[in-house]
Amino acid sequence: MNIALMAVDSDYPNLALMKISSWHKRQGDTVEWYNPFDQYDIVYMSKIFSFTEDYGQWITNANHIRKGGTGYDIKSTLPEEMEFVKPDYSIYPSIDSKTAYGFLTRGCPNKCKWCVVPRKEGGVKPYMDVDDVAVDGRTNLILMDNNILACDYGLQQIEKIVQKGYRVDFNQALDARLITDDIAQLLAKVRWLNQIRFGCDTPKQIEECEHAMQMIDSYRERPASYLMYTMIGSDFNEAFHRLNYWRSFKRVRIVAQPFRDVDNPKQVIPKWQKDMARWAMRREIYAKCEFKDYEPRKGFKCSEYF
Repeated sequence: MNIALMAVDSDYPNLALMKISSWHKRQGDTVEWYNPFDQYDIVYMSKIFSFTEDYGQWITNANHIRKGGTGYDIKSTLPEEMEFVKPDYSIYPSIDSKTAYGFLTRGCPNKCKWCVVPRKEGGVKPYMDVDDVAVDGRTNLILMDNNILACDYGLQQIEKIVQKGYRVDFNQALDARLITDDIAQLLAKVRWLNQIRFGCDTPKQIEECEHAMQMIDSYRERPASYLMYTMIGSDFNEAFHRLNYWRSFKRVRIVAQPFRDVDNPKQVIPKWQKDMARWAMRREIYAKCEFKDYEPRKGFKCSEYF
């Protein structure tokens, strides 16, 4: 069979599509990225966000179209026979031979109103062993767990990561509220590929993240670098205070995103949320320019928001 893959709304390596490709190639099928000029037996479409456009109605060169991902169906999963196959990294030539993507746990016990993970995957539970992610000598691991610190299995996997000397990035962030002194000692031993990532989505999490940073750094020879994922909600003053707080921390970077309601794809994001996110994400601007002095558009300064 001729199989086509389409990542509808993201260029980020798509683990599900890599597994689909691997499974079909094992069956002797031909797999390629979708081309509107070829004919296919099956086109697999993966969509992450509910608010992005769906191109399925334009596909006329396939016998079957199979759609998956949270952007189509929050409960969608891979077929069982595809779930644990080794990903086909060849479909992403930009991924080097030392890098692997995967999950060690799935789910999260928290029920944050802005997060779809508990609805999609339920509470945190074991999923894979780190050695099954680090295949074929791939020792730089991008791990997409949503709350690995929330279960004993996750902590055991981090211990194994330290023992094996894998370099890792938990790219969906760690929960600073769960970091005890023992966990801080463990995290201080990890070989990090990038910054240590935390979620800082509420006022209370400012103190919790700062305390976690201090504990981890106390067990390191030199302080680590950190990244704060910050959700921008409807309260302007609260969001501004939380994002502005980290400007004096030279080792902290911000990733800011306006709140998106997965159940309301027609949601209109206020202009101030977009401007605040852009200000915080532009590191060179965030470090040197107060938000009130930021000019996102000619003739407009953000001081008008205050």
